[in-house]
Amino acid sequence: MEQQITSKEKILKKVRQALNYKSKSSFQNIDLESNVFAHPEGETLSEMFVKKFISVQGQFVYCDNTFDCVDKLLDLIELRKWKYTFCWEEETQAILDDAGIEYYDKKDHLDKIQASITGCESLLASSGSILISSAKNSRTLTIWPPVHVIIARRSQLVFDMKEAMQSLRNRYGRNLPSMISFVTGPSRTQDLPNTNPETMPEMVVGAHGPIELILFLIDDRKQD
Repeated sequence: MEQQITSKEKILKKVRQALNYKSKSSFQNIDLESNVFAHPEGETLSEMFVKKFISVQGQFVYCDNTFDCVDKLLDLIELRKWKYTFCWEEETQAILDDAGIEYYDKKDHLDKIQASITGCESLLASSGSILISSAKNSRTLTIWPPVHVIIARRSQLVFDMKEAMQSLRNRYGRNLPSMISFVTGPSRTQDLPNTNPETMPEMVVGAHGPIELILFLIDDRKQD
């Protein structure tokens, strides 16, 4: 026991010495404050986001207003013949209720789910990602259904992750949601072993989440 204490004291002494000794950095001129993403000149946040979002296989639907969004959502539901659509978020439910769109708001028949309809926190123009949280959406409805439909507004556009997180802090203060996730296109993986390139794809879509990610973007303002 004595030997263990002695060894511990030696280690702690070395740690204290290391903390007190400040070595000069070999990289003093590195800029850690500037944004790593470049903002293309002459391109709006909306244009930047849509371009990135489509490049990661997201499906984009522009909506001139809420009524236009409802009409296009009804067309999609009718086209896909969805009977088991789920929505657990009050704000989104209000939109569906006004349009007379039926949905499941409990866990009944969850095993038959065809699509979920949720909102989001922010849209990131720099990467085409969508920030979602447990405050606005259920974890289940963002990873379980084969199709995830998100209704968002143009005013939710931010440039990057830093702005998205700041917006989240401004909205919730110290009571941040228990789940925060950045969704970049539909679920996919490129980590599966590829023993035969001719028969096995490098990327599998829907490997651990929705196969399709469809965004209905309501234009609630005419400029970024």
